[in-house]
Amino acid sequence: MSNFLSQVESINGSINGVVWGIFGLALLIGTGIIVTLCTKFFQVSHIGLWWKSTIGKLFAKNVIGHRKDKQISPFQALCTALAATVGTGNIAGVAAAICIGGAGAVFWMWVAAFFGMMTNYAENVLGIYFRRKNSEGEWSGGAMYYLQDGMGRYSYKDHQGEASLKKPGRILAVLFCIFTMLASFGIGSMGQVNKIVANVAAAFDVRALSGINVFGEVSLYNIILGVLIMILTAVITLGGVKRIATVAEKIVPFMVVLFVIGSLVIIGINYQAIIPAFKAIFVNAFAPEAFVGGGIGGVIIAMTNGFKRGVFSNEAGLGSSVMVHSNSSVKEPVQQGMWGIFEVFADTMVVCTMTALVVLTSGGLNGGVFNAKTGEIAEGFTDATLVGGAFNEVFSWGDIGTKFVAIAMFLFAFTTVLGWSHYGSKAWEYLFGAKTTVIFRIIHVITVIFGAVLTSSLAWDISDTFNGLMMIPNLIGVLFMIPLVVKITKNYLDRRVKKQDVAPMISYDPEIQAEQAAEVGEE
Repeated sequence: MSNFLSQVESINGSINGVVWGIFGLALLIGTGIIVTLCTKFFQVSHIGLWWKSTIGKLFAKNVIGHRKDKQISPFQALCTALAATVGTGNIAGVAAAICIGGAGAVFWMWVAAFFGMMTNYAENVLGIYFRRKNSEGEWSGGAMYYLQDGMGRYSYKDHQGEASLKKPGRILAVLFCIFTMLASFGIGSMGQVNKIVANVAAAFDVRALSGINVFGEVSLYNIILGVLIMILTAVITLGGVKRIATVAEKIVPFMVVLFVIGSLVIIGINYQAIIPAFKAIFVNAFAPEAFVGGGIGGVIIAMTNGFKRGVFSNEAGLGSSVMVHSNSSVKEPVQQGMWGIFEVFADTMVVCTMTALVVLTSGGLNGGVFNAKTGEIAEGFTDATLVGGAFNEVFSWGDIGTKFVAIAMFLFAFTTVLGWSHYGSKAWEYLFGAKTTVIFRIIHVITVIFGAVLTSSLAWDISDTFNGLMMIPNLIGVLFMIPLVVKITKNYLDRRVKKQDVAPMISYDPEIQAEQAAEVGEE
């Protein structure tokens, strides 16, 4: 068995090195750069528009109002997408990036998010444009549909004449769905639950239970926590996207605001270290300290870790959040695209930045849990416990800081499990039909208990790879359809900003186009 696991680990490492290596990251960032250039830096040139259309309409009835049909509100779609993206990567992932790549990794995380805003924008525009109603009357959209129907619109010439890309698009769509389901079991279930159990067991230890080992190093406490999480997951996810969205819209704003407030308290108390922290971020991005290699090698390490953690956090380019954004009641593709921009902004520019500053300022730049100048972690800490230690520097009484971070990790990771349940079910639906998705949800619930008893990082590493494999077919589709994204964007700006009398571009399907266009005209 050990030889088999070693072989699996070796094969996975080779694949992971490609999908999350120079090729994968170049494809990812390159796509964001191309979309940004083709839309004339939409995230900057129209910052007022997308800000006003998202956070500016947060309390509008058509944004937060619940619907009686199978659709969810734009705000619910955002919260469900954030539920899946705001996870352990925002706490432990950011800390790991800093530990490996230094303070400079934070700069490259910002760069990835800046261009990732437009990748996510393009994905959501295509997701709404190519969505359709399933047999249950629910909107279905995602990378698999714009790969199938979007790429199918294109053709190429070979020695036999003109050939359609419909079949390659269909193959890429199937591969995307397979990778999505596998990733949902790993990084969307077992990996997150493993982190929940580890943090809760450490912060709220019950010796009467943790002292009893059921098998190996797995305690009775771990199993009980796993069962409780499994029951909670079942109650919510088996109710479908409406129930997931209802829970997400209540938990996500609360957990993000709570974590940001706690972080601001830490940063405010250590205010003298704020400017030096930012200086370390910008300087070390291009001139990293010796601990990350120094020179060009150090820059690559800092850049790679910043990009990787940024993508892991906001998932822009993976094609995952499109599946829930497509369930939104919104009619205009560009409107939901702007919610995609805000999603990346909130996840990386706000939550991840708060985590980074907590680590870099806690206890002062040269002390505390991490020394930004030397890259040294304080004794007794690891990247997994760094943020909890930073909070404990200020909230030390009764280890309140550690407990606060454990609760935050629970909320962040648990909502990620809920979000990925929906992603996996949509992939299953594409392959096997809407009426059978309950089978997937049951399987997904069962995987939760495995996360509670995992002692190896192999499952996390494998799901990591499948997460990256989702990115490749998705970005191929996005790259092919950038001209369409630009056309839809121009159409929206001409109508909504320049007030020109032109027909709206809403759907690839003539029936949906006619129906939705009539409703848009009445607004």
